[in-house]
Amino acid sequence: MSLPSQARVVIVGGGIAGCSVAYHLAHLGIIDVLLLEQGKLTSGTTWHAAGLVGQMRPNRNMTRMSRYGIELYSKLEAETGLATGWKQCGSVNVARTPERMKTLRRQAALARSFGVEVQVIAPKEAGDLYPVMRTDDLQGALWIPGDGKANPADLCMSLAKGARNLGAKMVEGVEVTGVLAERGRVTGVQTAQGVVRCETLVNCGGQWARQFGALAGVNVPLYSAEHFYIVTDRIEGVHPMLPVMRDPDGFIYYKEEVGGLVMGGFEPDAKPWAVDPIPADFQFQLLAEDWDQFEILMTNAIHRTPCLETAPIKMLLNGPESFTPDGNFMIGEAPGLAGYFVCAGFNSAGIANSGGAGQLVAQWIAEGEPPCDLWDVDLRRFGPFTANRKALAERTRESLGLHYAMRWPRQELETARPLRTSPLYDLLGARGAEFGSKNGWERANYFKPTLSPETPAASPPEGSALPWGGAAVARAPRPAYGLGTPGWLPWVAAEMRATREAAALYDQTSFGKLLVQGRDALALLQRLCANEVDVAPGRMVYTAMLNRRGGFESDLTVMRLAGDRFLVVTGSAQPQRDADWIGRHLGDAHATVTDVSALWCVLSLMGPKAREVLSRVSRDDLTPAGLPFAHTKEIDLALARVRAARMSYVGGPGYELYVPCEMARHVYLALHDAGADLGLADAGYYALDALRIEAGRRAWGAELGPDETPWEAGLAFAVKLDKPSDFIGRDAIRAAQGQPLRKKLLAFVFADPSVYAWGGESIVSDGAPVGELSSVGWSLRAGACVGLGYVRGDAAHRVHAGTPMQIDLWGEPQAVAAWDRWPPPATG
Repeated sequence: MSLPSQARVVIVGGGIAGCSVAYHLAHLGIIDVLLLEQGKLTSGTTWHAAGLVGQMRPNRNMTRMSRYGIELYSKLEAETGLATGWKQCGSVNVARTPERMKTLRRQAALARSFGVEVQVIAPKEAGDLYPVMRTDDLQGALWIPGDGKANPADLCMSLAKGARNLGAKMVEGVEVTGVLAERGRVTGVQTAQGVVRCETLVNCGGQWARQFGALAGVNVPLYSAEHFYIVTDRIEGVHPMLPVMRDPDGFIYYKEEVGGLVMGGFEPDAKPWAVDPIPADFQFQLLAEDWDQFEILMTNAIHRTPCLETAPIKMLLNGPESFTPDGNFMIGEAPGLAGYFVCAGFNSAGIANSGGAGQLVAQWIAEGEPPCDLWDVDLRRFGPFTANRKALAERTRESLGLHYAMRWPRQELETARPLRTSPLYDLLGARGAEFGSKNGWERANYFKPTLSPETPAASPPEGSALPWGGAAVARAPRPAYGLGTPGWLPWVAAEMRATREAAALYDQTSFGKLLVQGRDALALLQRLCANEVDVAPGRMVYTAMLNRRGGFESDLTVMRLAGDRFLVVTGSAQPQRDADWIGRHLGDAHATVTDVSALWCVLSLMGPKAREVLSRVSRDDLTPAGLPFAHTKEIDLALARVRAARMSYVGGPGYELYVPCEMARHVYLALHDAGADLGLADAGYYALDALRIEAGRRAWGAELGPDETPWEAGLAFAVKLDKPSDFIGRDAIRAAQGQPLRKKLLAFVFADPSVYAWGGESIVSDGAPVGELSSVGWSLRAGACVGLGYVRGDAAHRVHAGTPMQIDLWGEPQAVAAWDRWPPPATG
């Protein structure tokens, strides 16, 4: 086929992701689609994929996506006439340890909540389903009858035929060498055969997606690793409908193929592929065998399926696959370049995910915004710094193993750290901070106490070897990860108590900070913000930014600094997303959006004694009259000049102090000197999170997202329907006002104070799942865990004050009282 000179949509990459996007665009009526493949369809990584297809994903939308993929694969052959190899053989996931069995029971509860058929089964039942498996050391298993397997190459070709049948065009042997853009929008692509003009470009380049994205300045952070499986000859007892089997404690999976077994896995210490850039002619090729790298998987497989000890091995396949820094794939429109979409980085799960992911990308292109909350896989979750190849290679060693690793609650990834640090990083570390990472920022999760209470606090002489000064102080070790009550809880509770009874200092430098300025800045923000932001300079406004469906694109605080200048403060994970959202609506407005996150530290001084501490280092009027709630002004603080804001995310009195980074050390030490005799304590994000849950403060990405409306979230105060200017989403939420809610955010108090939950657990009412907890933390006020979560359907309308419900915690029901107001009354 000759190369057309133009197409509405150009897709680059002819693997299963690209063919799925083309197929779904065509089914939406967008048939002016041109797919370009540098080699042959499937020739990159699709052809050697294992072809496992499962339904369970961590959240409702991703599970819905996977379930759609299975539905599609089951009917595709009838539509196109091309075989796909699809077999609904089910899957068995086994557990060797009690902890793994608990996580499987949790997955089962969520699966039922998401509408997936699943059964918790005993080891003997697992052995009956998978006769070649050893079961004497198992705790139990999950049986998911709707899961299956497919032939990846055949499946891809069937999708391609379906797209072609509806009018999409595909041309092989065409390498795209450049991307054309004008005024921040894609206009075409450059190839050796000439230019193709287009309105939309979709990067489905697989393991080439990062280097192809770089041609247009688009960051697609993925890195290839060598990835292995063996193929055996025929084995007695193995038949075509033998289920897929996963043994995550052994890092391994199995599927049947031609009467034998395919066995592969995800070893905990992976082997990045040391080839960069990847040659364009790496097509239908494999890498050399590496039995040393494969040894841990082979050893575990012989233990689980002893038949492998004597089974003839046809080959050890080593085919590179690309992995992302967090183990989730990437879809969506690239920030800063309109019309440029990405669908890549599937972490060796492209066959299972591409059917649904292709549909989501096609809908996004057709509708102009994502069809549902896709934040977990949204390309915009990755900042520009994640393009670093050394960091990507280091993280890939770890991220490949995330598929089957035991993921403990609040477990932190360890590689490619530390990177983004506050000026106080070393000071906090010397004070015992245990750091976590969010969007690359190192943040204090909590502070470890000294091992001996008589150890004196060190003073900080200038030029000392330690950042804080003095001799090193022995600290308690970091508690081991676990599923029960965490070892750090007493330390975090002490930080919470200091916040509620005295004063605590939180380093929240990782806040996103966007400076919006220009003569049209107000009009721009009024169009985007659901609350009234036309306020006097010095005022702060908490507001929703909504999409057309009335869901939260973000929740944030807007400070008006001057008539034409605003500081938008958002969550640590959101500055790129929010800057992109604002930028996409600039149009011809005379306004600019600048990310100034790294220029300002934020020290949050919280607690009933916060004003007394601050008054000792500032002569400014800090009384409620001098600095009312939701107001901000510049003040003197010791020798520095900072911006003080009366705002509290944890509930109760407090100040957020916006400090020039070069003055942060001075301000931090001055506050500690001033508050030492008042009980001022350092505090971290675990305490902050627990306190905000106790106070009913919502968090974007947990309680708030594109699928939640202000009415459902109980945030009507963040919306002004009657403000003079129109705003995005007003029509949708006005239409929904007063109508029965699809779901409702509630507070939950656990009855048993010895129980510790983490968030994500299934909510049960009258024996049926009705929702999931979005956040959980320990509450000093309740003397037990408290949580927030959405209840769906009729159950949401039956909850008032203390309605009894249950939480499925690791497979066991736990009594809770549900409340439709915050905070619920103290019980302890």
